[in-house]
Amino acid sequence: MKKLIKNKWFIALLVLLVLAAFAVLSLLPGSPVKKLLKPVQLVTSPAQSLVKNAGDTISDFWSAITDGIAIRKENEALKEQIADLRYHLTQNEEAALRYEELKEALHIKDVFSNYDIYGASILSRESDEWFSTIRLNAGTIDGIALEEGNSYPVLDVQMNLVGRVIESSEKESRVLPLLHEGFAVAGKVNEVNGATFMVVGDAELKRQGLCLVKNIEKDVVLEPNMMIVTSGDGGLFPEGIPIGVIVSVDYSNPLEVTATLKPYSQIGKLEDVFIMIPYVEEETVETQNTTGN
Repeated sequence: MKKLIKNKWFIALLVLLVLAAFAVLSLLPGSPVKKLLKPVQLVTSPAQSLVKNAGDTISDFWSAITDGIAIRKENEALKEQIADLRYHLTQNEEAALRYEELKEALHIKDVFSNYDIYGASILSRESDEWFSTIRLNAGTIDGIALEEGNSYPVLDVQMNLVGRVIESSEKESRVLPLLHEGFAVAGKVNEVNGATFMVVGDAELKRQGLCLVKNIEKDVVLEPNMMIVTSGDGGLFPEGIPIGVIVSVDYSNPLEVTATLKPYSQIGKLEDVFIMIPYVEEETVETQNTTGN
């Protein structure tokens, strides 16, 4: 018996049995045990409340952590979805833009039915910021076969004059823009029997994004805001391609009246252009070959 009393497990079991007995007796109506336990309850209640509150706080803290992790994951997933939607939206916008450009190309084809129209994208603008030449991603394999001494007009998507092709390789072409000092085109006022003259590039004016108008006849009166188009003289550029608008007229030298012109085409913002190649019917080609033989 003394050994049992000294055994720790026995003592613990005995205490549990006593506590269980008190608990059962405290549930009986009018039990004196309940009155005996009331002081103990008064002492233990604050401790019980403290333990309960601590447990609730820990539970709430853990819930906040798990909820925060879940929200962070949801935000990451939403960000990925938004990025994906933006990508597809950009792709759709580019597709829509390309579709509109193709429609414009068809419009160019309708207006200039004697020309084949080839689309090309700008690769780079060489030499300086004022576009000495422009490189395109279309060459002989794309149908831009430039014969020696020949050249092709280049337009933007609004059918405005950009310049002319001066060189072509297998996969690329080079364009001389109308701002370049080596460029020249016969122009006229956009009206019936409009006055004709030359529109040329100028080394000084190109820094302002302007061209020079010269060879103006004495009886011709030019005014600001007059719209200028190609006259068709010279054979390279067909008649009616929009060039630009008159900005100012210089009458200081009556023997050589000049004007400045602002091109319609915003060369610095272009991404795509269209090359116009005169359409040659097969019968004409065969006749030329036969004659050559």
